[in-house]
Amino acid sequence: MCQTTFQVEDHPVARILRLQSEDGTNRLTRACVNSLVDAITSLSKEKRALVITGNNRFFSSGAELEEITVLTSAPAYEFSKMGQALMTMINCFPAAVYAAISGYCMGGGLDLALACQRRIATQNAVFGHRGAALGLITGWGGTQRLPRLIGKGRALELFVEAEKIGATRALSIGLIDAIASDPVAETLRQIQTVTVR
Repeated sequence: MCQTTFQVEDHPVARILRLQSEDGTNRLTRACVNSLVDAITSLSKEKRALVITGNNRFFSSGAELEEITVLTSAPAYEFSKMGQALMTMINCFPAAVYAAISGYCMGGGLDLALACQRRIATQNAVFGHRGAALGLITGWGGTQRLPRLIGKGRALELFVEAEKIGATRALSIGLIDAIASDPVAETLRQIQTVTVR
């Protein structure tokens, strides 16, 4: 199993948390989620804006399915609680949190992006909750955040039909806030603009 880690980069206006795994898919394993909880706890003390991103092909492909399929009820419940805790920490972060998205943003990765205050994506970004096609449903808060953001009907389509959508449609329904060729640079520009006001 390929472990996902991350690195935190410093920038004058924000911290950049970059997900990274050897296979490039940035799956959210239990170890990764646990480490992210610790990192977000530490970063929250700085009260600086935070940008969460991945690589050019994957923001994150979501939870590690090989881990999920072998979990019994008690460990599965704990993993769900851990993911919910991470998303709540991001949602309640004491400074602005942006998701800078390139490529695939799926399942738990979409939950992660939904917990952020703003989402800026490249034109090649793809969004979806594919769990229904696998007999799964997210336990990380996406079922509450997505309907609040885009409406119950559209959210139901994404969940039940396991639909994948591109950046243009995501922008038109309000899932993302902007499309940019370099979402990290655009995010930092927006943060800078807000900071100097």
